[in-house]
This record gives sequence, C-alpha cells and structure tokens, in this order.
Amino acid sequence: GGDHTITYPILQAVAARHGPVGLVHVDAHTDTGDTALGEKIYHGTPFRRCVEEGLLDCGRVVQIGLRGSSYDPDPYKYCRDQGFRVVPAEECWRKSLVPLMGEVRKQMGDKPVYISFDIDGLDPAYAPGTGTPEIAGLTPAQALEIIRGCKGLNIVGCDLVEVAPMYDVSGNTALLGANLLFEMLCVLPRVKT
Repeated sequence: GGDHTITYPILQAVAARHGPVGLVHVDAHTDTGDTALGEKIYHGTPFRRCVEEGLLDCGRVVQIGLRGSSYDPDPYKYCRDQGFRVVPAEECWRKSLVPLMGEVRKQMGDKPVYISFDIDGLDPAYAPGTGTPEIAGLTPAQALEIIRGCKGLNIVGCDLVEVAPMYDVSGNTALLGANLLFEMLCVLPRVKT
C-alpha cells in the first residue's frame, strides 16, 4: 500500500541489514526523478535517492514495463547510466515474460533481492485505480510471470504500491493488487507452495 515513496525507507532498512540489494522493479515510470515542486522525496524519486545512498546493487536492478509520457527526450538515460536493465513495456507486448525472467534470475544470482511492484505497471484496463495510469501496460498474466519468475531468488522483501481506492470504482485494482501480493508471499524463500 501507499505511494512509491514508502519503498525508500524500506530499502534503507533492508540495505542496513543486507548491504546493497538487487531490485526487480515493475512500474510504468522509472521513479528516478530528482525533484518535484522543489522536493527531493516524493513518489517519483525513491530509486534516485536509493542510488545516491548506495542502497542498490545497480548491476542487479531491472525495471520492467516502463512507458508513458516524459519531460525528457531520453527518459531512461539515468537508469541505464547507473547500470540498470531497462525493459520498456513495448518489449513485453504480445509475449510471455518467462524467458525474460530466466535472464533476470541469472542477473540476480544468489544475492539479496527486493521486489517493488507499482500497480501502474499494469495496463489501466486491468488496474484503473491508480493515480498515474499509463496506457499500453502489462497484463495480469505477465505480472504473474514476473512474480512467479522470481521464485528461487534470495528475496529479502517486497511491496506493491500505488493502489488508489478513490479511483478504483469496481474494486478490480484492489483485487488484482491483493492477488499479486499473495503471489509475492508464495515466492519468498523457504515458502512451500
């Protein structure tokens, strides 16, 4: 729950225990902005703050489902410059993400990994109840492939953020979010499914 700002203090605590962690980040947006309205901490900046504080093992960060409008002609440059693997939504259209997740598992290895899932990574046809919807996103089946594809990783934490009940008239976004969180619990180490 909450907006993506919550991931920043969580990763501070996780890194204090485990050192810099890998990150599987599903989102429509990179969340690596520097400021908004003069503020350095808001839902579009958590991963830049994490990079600055050395909380992430940048060679083990993958961002999946990125898309949408931007104020920058190359909105993924900062991420790539840090060593993140960037997987825009259009690279996911009309296909299974099982092969991608095989590559991600190799990239993550056996070191600690955190999963951060912004519900706006999914297309608003499936998850309209969010504050920053972007068209042409991932499907629920692809979301399951991503999460289930994390099974076997050394997952040390996870979150699902940006569900906004006031925009979720049907309740479908909350249902989808709850199911995705359940799936994340099922892929945690030592969980028998």
